[in-house]
Amino acid sequence: MKPFEVSTHSFIIKIWSEETNNKSGQIVWRGHITHVPSGNRGYIKDLHEIILFINPYIEDMGVNLELKWQVLRWLTKMKMILTNKN
Repeated sequence: MKPFEVSTHSFIIKIWSEETNNKSGQIVWRGHITHVPSGNRGYIKDLHEIILFINPYIEDMGVNLELKWQVLRWLTKMKMILTNKN
């Protein structure tokens, strides 16, 4: 394995939205995320669960955990953007 590949992780994320039956009309996110090299899969009920799945891989790479907050912030922004499009 090349040195670059040792410190690289790939993920496949599939998400979709479902409308709830309540009067608020809030969208519920569903999906799954797969770590490509290992085949490990996690199921998503909230977009924030994506970072929870990825965090252990980031930690194993020796990345400062402060990064998780940056990613979480990015995911929150993406959720707002996607919500506003619907």
